[in-house]
Amino acid sequence: MDAPREIELKLQCEAGDLAELARHPFLQAASHEQSAFLTSTYHDTPDGDLRKAGLTLRVRRAGDAFVQTVKVASKAAGLFDRAEWEGAIPGDRPDLAQLGETPLPALLETVSDPSLVPVFATLVERRSRSVSYGASRIEVAFDEGRIQTPSGDAPLWELELELKAGEPEDLFTLAQALSETVPLRLGALSKSARGFSLIDGTLRRPSKAGPVHLGPEATAGDAFRAIAQACTVQLRLNEDVFLHDHDPEALHQLRVALRRLRSAFTLFKPVLAGDATAGHLREEIKRITEPFGHARNLDVFLGETLPAEVARRPDEPGLDDLRARLEAERSRAYDAVLSTLESPEWRGLVLELASWLETGTWRTLEAPERDRAAADYAADVLDKARKRIRKRGRHLDRLDPEARHRVRIEAKKLRYGADFFASLFTDKASRKRHKAFASALSDLQDHLGALNDQATAHAVLASLTVTPDHPPVPSETLFAAGLAAGDNEANARKLLKAAAEAHGELLDVKPFWR
Repeated sequence: MDAPREIELKLQCEAGDLAELARHPFLQAASHEQSAFLTSTYHDTPDGDLRKAGLTLRVRRAGDAFVQTVKVASKAAGLFDRAEWEGAIPGDRPDLAQLGETPLPALLETVSDPSLVPVFATLVERRSRSVSYGASRIEVAFDEGRIQTPSGDAPLWELELELKAGEPEDLFTLAQALSETVPLRLGALSKSARGFSLIDGTLRRPSKAGPVHLGPEATAGDAFRAIAQACTVQLRLNEDVFLHDHDPEALHQLRVALRRLRSAFTLFKPVLAGDATAGHLREEIKRITEPFGHARNLDVFLGETLPAEVARRPDEPGLDDLRARLEAERSRAYDAVLSTLESPEWRGLVLELASWLETGTWRTLEAPERDRAAADYAADVLDKARKRIRKRGRHLDRLDPEARHRVRIEAKKLRYGADFFASLFTDKASRKRHKAFASALSDLQDHLGALNDQATAHAVLASLTVTPDHPPVPSETLFAAGLAAGDNEANARKLLKAAAEAHGELLDVKPFWR
């Protein structure tokens, strides 16, 4: 028998937004509002075995009543569609006798210490209404409170739209309408995930791309959806970190998520054939995030290139002014990134992306490639990507910068594809070949990336002379910039040779997908 499921759309907001949302016209015709103070305590084994298995166990108190809930962790952002087992219990401790239908008993039999202990709690004032929207009945919950953990607390302001009957598409349509009133953002973490992140200190840290797990029965369509969802999660997590403290690494990982997402659109182009929204989303993501590149280039120059130049020439007088001018430019570039991330256009685009992944016509249109076995599709895609690397990288050390840049882009796509599809090839030989392939591809990317950093350093330094709205650049600063550019290119020939050798070594490695 299928497990009961919970389908809800989580949206983040700021203090004060919930009261404004409650006055929205679409929510005025709702049923009578219910209000409750909810104290939820999350439990796990001492070794965190439930979390490792992707499960959560919660005991929630509302007045004198206690409800026990087991959920399967969601791997998507926004729409949480997951198995949920819920039932009343007599007290505030987990009742193992009522967990028989859940995966917990079998899991607890396999762990070294099956005892359950409280880990953290959430204290929430919830106001909820039931609304009819489109063809669906939706419970709208306004949650305001905090998470309490031994490692510290964090505030909570969330809007939850839970589907009680109807279609998930109506959740997104309602969310898009509500977001015109207040700045709603797609939720990336459940309350439990936020609590665990607080405990392990990762809530405000930049997030690298996590592994994508694809089952042996996955189709190409399943693979695209899982990959794009993983990219969206990485995007949203790093967006929140950058908005909070302007961390340069968060900006870098945000750009990585965007590149991975755009690469997924390219790698799965045959799967998305016939759905014009796919091309629209890919181009909009590219257009709206164009300012991010300049900010990242300045981060690299100020964090790597310039310190190396100062170490080489500690007495060069123009380097201090060069740093000050580029730091001012970075501040302006960061303002441009923040302006984008805080714009309704950006928030709407992310919400549109999440909606399209779940409800877009690509999922129902006639598309034979979408229904192919993911492993077969992946092998063909990776073959083609490898052939493009072979062809475009021929005589790599003699290519002009633009041609080398195209090879670098193809290498990124191949690397992302290799990461995306790795879980489809899990026998011992494939895992060994994947490790060798990823290492060789990483070497090629490192050398091409260093060459690209040299090119972008030139662009960064050239921008010093194209600032009509700013004071003239002193001659000693321009001289220092020229020295930095020259020193930065001193090993260009060596890098070109190393890149060409890495290209050859990559092609000698046996593909892990064959």
